[in-house]
Amino acid sequence: MSFDHTPLGELVSITSGRRNSSEADSQGRYPFFTCGKEVLRINDYEHDREAVLLGGNNANAVFPVFYVNGAFTARQRVYVIWSADAAKLSNRYLYYVLSHLSATFTAKARGTTTLFITLPMLKELSIPLPDLAVQARIASFLSALDDRITILRETNATLEAIAQALFKSWFVDFDPVRAKRDGRPPDGMDEATAALFPDSFEDSELGEVPSGWSVQSLDGIAIYLNGLALQKFPPESDDEYLPVVKIAQLRAGNTTGADRASARLKPEYVVQDGDVLFSWSGSLEVEFWCGGDGALNQHLFKVTSNLVPKWFYYLATRHFLPSFREIAAHKATTMGHIQRKHLTEAKLALPSREVIKTLGMLIGPILDRRIRGALQARELANLRDTLLPRLISGQLRLPETAESPEEALT
Repeated sequence: MSFDHTPLGELVSITSGRRNSSEADSQGRYPFFTCGKEVLRINDYEHDREAVLLGGNNANAVFPVFYVNGAFTARQRVYVIWSADAAKLSNRYLYYVLSHLSATFTAKARGTTTLFITLPMLKELSIPLPDLAVQARIASFLSALDDRITILRETNATLEAIAQALFKSWFVDFDPVRAKRDGRPPDGMDEATAALFPDSFEDSELGEVPSGWSVQSLDGIAIYLNGLALQKFPPESDDEYLPVVKIAQLRAGNTTGADRASARLKPEYVVQDGDVLFSWSGSLEVEFWCGGDGALNQHLFKVTSNLVPKWFYYLATRHFLPSFREIAAHKATTMGHIQRKHLTEAKLALPSREVIKTLGMLIGPILDRRIRGALQARELANLRDTLLPRLISGQLRLPETAESPEEALT
């Protein structure tokens, strides 16, 4: 049974943002929504309400949708949309409807280099309109999934911060060694762990490093495999292919809308969940890939090692990312990048394999949990995206008494 449809213009009020991105302030108190997926900050606000925001123009034909309830500001070309009658339309339900219709926006967008959505086009959009109780159940169910995804991502951010802080303390600042040299017990460390660190320093090309540790370059401890020009490796068929992992996919964490390449690449050029990827050109990022199997495109390194565990070469590469970004920012070309020599010039102090192995029993599980959390978030997002069109269309009905996604699906 499908729901009745009503033109959006009959149900909502719509205005457009008036601010410019140059007014953004990274320390601002309020969210500043633009036509891209990234939410900036600003020091003042133009709106204080519950609303749905739609990016109205984008060179990549991607029109992000946001839900907001509070004070915010919107950039030019961002549509601010809210229910004109709360007895007919829920703003939260509207958010999921417009999210579901994002492909429709892409298909109907006008323009050449920059695609845009017109206000008449938006008002003429026909949306399914069940009664308010059904809207509430749909929105509540999908919001519960989104909340769990958010918690997983926030937990992952915390785990990442903990792992990076430990790595910097142990392998960059050498805090445990300094404490032992000064006759103090290392902070927050038991005796067995503290015993792994020396209590003195020796001179090296990096300056003072812990006694007995060696100085190694990034490309001395890890293998940085550059991807392929995958346009030279077309897919075998519509059913046999690998999605191409480019910088955009790395930043998004998924292969939605990705190009396709051959599924018969050499195994080293196939990207799998948990692999460490480093985009060395354009937008420099270092991430654990958790977007499923894919093909490694040029301008991306897949990082592996026969000498140190994954947690170590991941955190070591992440440690040098700010300096790599600084190098890339000063390139004269339109797309900043680093070169392999910069991997050689990036050096750090390295303890013995035995010490790394033992320390890895403490720090490794933190990042393993982070990867598991990212995979769980992906599964929940896939579930949400699979159920959303069925719920919106009325093909799938939720029981009135369900209090959780699990109860609703039983």
